[in-house]
Amino acid sequence: MKITCEKKELVQAIQTVLKAVPSRPQMPILSGIYIKAHQNYIELQGTDYEISIICKIKAIIETEGTIVLPGKYLYEVVRTLPGEYVEIKNNDSDNSVNIRSNSAQFNLLNMQENEFPIIEPLKGQINFNLKNDIFLNFIKKTSFACATDESRPVFTGCLMDITDKNIVMAATNMHRLALIKENINYISDNNIKIIIPAKILNEFTHIFNSEIPTDIQISCTHNKISFSYENIYVISRLIEGQFPDYNRVIPKEFKTHVNINKNEFQSALDRVSLISRSGDYNIIHFEFVDNIVRISSDNPNIGKAEETINVDIEGPGINISFNAKYIIDVLKAIDAENFIFSFNQPLTTASITQRDNKNFVYVVTPVRTKTM
Repeated sequence: MKITCEKKELVQAIQTVLKAVPSRPQMPILSGIYIKAHQNYIELQGTDYEISIICKIKAIIETEGTIVLPGKYLYEVVRTLPGEYVEIKNNDSDNSVNIRSNSAQFNLLNMQENEFPIIEPLKGQINFNLKNDIFLNFIKKTSFACATDESRPVFTGCLMDITDKNIVMAATNMHRLALIKENINYISDNNIKIIIPAKILNEFTHIFNSEIPTDIQISCTHNKISFSYENIYVISRLIEGQFPDYNRVIPKEFKTHVNINKNEFQSALDRVSLISRSGDYNIIHFEFVDNIVRISSDNPNIGKAEETINVDIEGPGINISFNAKYIIDVLKAIDAENFIFSFNQPLTTASITQRDNKNFVYVVTPVRTKTM
């Protein structure tokens, strides 16, 4: 194999594929990136069997062929090369690969390419398209609510629930639920309910970026899902299991609604939570009364903190406590200037919504304290 390509494009392609290369591979070959030179492009592949990524870039192909190079070293070598173009060719005599740019050159040993599990396109039974901006917004507004404890895998992923008119994405760790829905023009005899691992969805925020809304072609089988976007192709395993009925979690009505400026509230919460952060439960107390909210934390080993901001309260006042992280996380996902915090009782589920976006809802369980 002998090829020449732009360094910038090659670095980006390697970075993308490395997201599927495990740091502690089950087999040595999985630490490698498979490179195939064909016609006028090169194809890079990486996999850990849970996620597989293919990235294609244009190149000048003098000799077609395939190689497998250690992913980490390939990235570090190419990233530091001095020129704008990179030449890669293999040396059959000593099973090495020469990488050259301007006056710099490296030789990396070619791994056993016949051992690499080459990625084949997924032949799904269900296929549909989503704009990348819609999909990334779904991820932003839900994936943070997933559990990180692998003992209950179903809660480490986001549910994608698709009918002929709506797409819903939901995530929960049983203490909170984030949900967003969107109307779509999707026609199929089959409704879809699949659970996609959150750790893979979060990688998409770096992979599927584009200023111009672009289609992502999605294909599903019973246990896998694929995403095709521009020059990138991703296959992921789905999580098997029964996701909770999200409709039963969301209260139908609330007694108290509080309109809050997000930036003021977020800044105050960040400051007050400095005291609670080192505690076991990171508890923050909120007292909503007379169109103010008093935010406080008390850590017997450190001290106390309190701050008050103005809000608009409709309904009776309330004293309520939460894990601070569960409130801070959702504020990062809210784009609006203001949000609505809604309550019933100090120990019943509360919700956070946006007045200008009825399709997003976040529900969170309060924390019982000694004063309750």
